[in-house]
Amino acid sequence: MTVTWEELGWEQSAAGVGRCRLPVWDCTAGLVVGAGAALLIDAGSSLAEGARLRAQAEALSGHRVTHLALTHPHFDHVFGAAAFAGAEVFGAVGMDTVFTARHGREELRADAVANGLDARLADEAVDALTLPGHHVSGEWTLDLGGGRQVLLANVGPAHTAHDLAVLVPGPTEVVFCGDLVEESGEPQAGPDAVPSHWPAALDRLLDLGGEDALYVPGHGAVVDAAFVRAQRDALAERFGVS
Repeated sequence: MTVTWEELGWEQSAAGVGRCRLPVWDCTAGLVVGAGAALLIDAGSSLAEGARLRAQAEALSGHRVTHLALTHPHFDHVFGAAAFAGAEVFGAVGMDTVFTARHGREELRADAVANGLDARLADEAVDALTLPGHHVSGEWTLDLGGGRQVLLANVGPAHTAHDLAVLVPGPTEVVFCGDLVEESGEPQAGPDAVPSHWPAALDRLLDLGGEDALYVPGHGAVVDAAFVRAQRDALAERFGVS
């Protein structure tokens, strides 16, 4: 039996392209369906949430998730990655150092628990952290079959030292921004942010998508280029960057 995006609580942005807003932290996960391949963008905040995402993505695509792109190394985006066994995992170059360094793992766990994730679930996720097997230093084109290609672009540092954006070309272009863009609240600049580079990263997103694209933030509703530009200007003022 075929299920629809809406039945599973997903919002379809274009043909074969959609996203869902996960509970608790309102984190976005995205899905791009090709011919015999599927790309998931971000993996949720726990192994259980990752498993639910995988089941839903496979129901919507009709086949397994073959590719996983992690937009940045924060717990609510990466802790579910181990649920995608067999998928090719992509991240901005250097992301793996966050996962392998002891202090990086400890900071991920501490951030998760401080934000309300059960300590047992945080320990389980940290123990199972999945390292990106493909490190994107500039741009990387994925061929998902059926004429569908997706561009992965390393646009950081900004929100973190390792920010990856995903452009899905088409009649309606869709840009998955990770937490470079947030709609449901002010963009969060933690200790791993590089504020001086953030406005330039948003300029890069706008160059990728253009004026007519849909921009999918890491948290909140889908926005347009005008919203991204306004957030870019607000960040530049906030951090004193031209």
